[in-house]
Amino acid sequence: MNKLVITSAAAGAGLVALSLAPLTAQAHPAQPATGLTWSPCAEESLSGLECATLKVPLDHAVPRGPQITLALSRARHTGTTGYQGALLVNPGGPGGAGRDFALRVASRLPAALKAAYDVVGFDPRGVGASSPALSCDTGYFKPVRPDYVPRTASIETAWLRRSAGYAAACGQKYRSVLPHMRTIDTVQDMDAIRTALGERQLNYFGASYGTYLGAVYGTLFPTRVRRMVLDSNVRPSGVWYDDNIDQDRAFEGNIDALFAWIAKYDAIYHLGATQREVRDYYFATREKLGAAPAEGIVGADELDDAFLVAGYIDLGSYWPHLASALARYKAGDTAPLINAYRTFGETTDDNGYAVYNAVQCTDMAWPRDWARWRQDNRRLYAQGYRFETWGNAWYNAPCAFWPARAGRPIDVGGVSALPPVLLFQATADAATPYAGGLEMNRRLKGSRLVIEDGGRTHGVVERGNACVDDKFAAFLATGALPANRSHCARLPEPVPPSTVAARELTTDRFPPVLRRP
Repeated sequence: MNKLVITSAAAGAGLVALSLAPLTAQAHPAQPATGLTWSPCAEESLSGLECATLKVPLDHAVPRGPQITLALSRARHTGTTGYQGALLVNPGGPGGAGRDFALRVASRLPAALKAAYDVVGFDPRGVGASSPALSCDTGYFKPVRPDYVPRTASIETAWLRRSAGYAAACGQKYRSVLPHMRTIDTVQDMDAIRTALGERQLNYFGASYGTYLGAVYGTLFPTRVRRMVLDSNVRPSGVWYDDNIDQDRAFEGNIDALFAWIAKYDAIYHLGATQREVRDYYFATREKLGAAPAEGIVGADELDDAFLVAGYIDLGSYWPHLASALARYKAGDTAPLINAYRTFGETTDDNGYAVYNAVQCTDMAWPRDWARWRQDNRRLYAQGYRFETWGNAWYNAPCAFWPARAGRPIDVGGVSALPPVLLFQATADAATPYAGGLEMNRRLKGSRLVIEDGGRTHGVVERGNACVDDKFAAFLATGALPANRSHCARLPEPVPPSTVAARELTTDRFPPVLRRP
């Protein structure tokens, strides 16, 4: 998929889950971590957190075999009473680094929850500060790349060679590691983290691909779950080929929503007074950049990569920033468009992409016959899904050539011992479309789904929606659950700044957006 930072995990056997009443300090004392030594994190980006490492087996079926290292972070609870344990968090991916996610989550919790929980992040196996950290071809995303849209046989051949070459490079460097990069391997790592933390049961918050991690954990280890929150849910029955097809359709809706929004403010951006006019201008610009990339950096693919973020989030300054960059390009200034690519689209670190493939390509089998990919993606493109279809296909194409054998699908859910899980889903989420939330709700018996009506942003918790955040906080505080399929209104769309302020948006700093689940 387009890199979702969010995916699945599973839990293992244990004692029967306690009731959802709040645990007191006496009932749930802070337990010493049996396998972790914490110290202040050295990285400036992790300031205020403690860091530790944990050795786990490369192959959990061979516990005394080769070991790998997981990098962890912790925001310690601030209270002296009412401790409720560690809250393990994951931002998605596959391939998303998770140590800084602990800082993000902890900083936005209400004071009472900061007092009650240690928030623990981790870089999953192969990712970031964990070792080994995978990287297969550091120049793979260097611009300018062949056009995503294979209008000619030579373009298609070029991409097939690139994709096969990337898979081969990963196999040459990590042949012994790749068979152990599946979701189930990370889920077993999560249980090892639980044990090392000294926790009898796991509190967990996962987003995007992190929802799949949580769902698999809950399926395998239901009695080891205390409280679990899953935000922006992967559709388990679609992992991973079909889920990517779903994304192609959903991203088209969100990019069209951006174009309609730009048209609404044509007096500022002058890109067209209707959604169709703005859309036509975008694709005409794409053709122009394909023939003559801006400053030799932003071609057709790079433009798509910069604007892909608009399908993930429609809050804050993202849409105004992109609209301003396109408007300035139309006026003859390429710098804002280059900056938008550098800010939102550029991939400078191959680690996330390497792990993304290592997980998704081995979770289960992908079509090996390229004719299947060609047929499916040509059909989608012909139906009008032009924005994301071929870019997504090539992003995932190494799976057609992956050198490690795929595992068997995991039948998520269907376990009665799993306590109720709290789910959140926006109805117009493109990275994990709405159907994923509905299916996860059906599969996880007793789960409660909170629906953000009309929301397009991927990851709705801790975005400032009080209706959402209050339900999240109440569940972590006391185990209180809302009615199933309860609804929250979405946050308002952004309002563009003045023309002068729009020009200044090119210097804005944006938080990272996890991409391609």
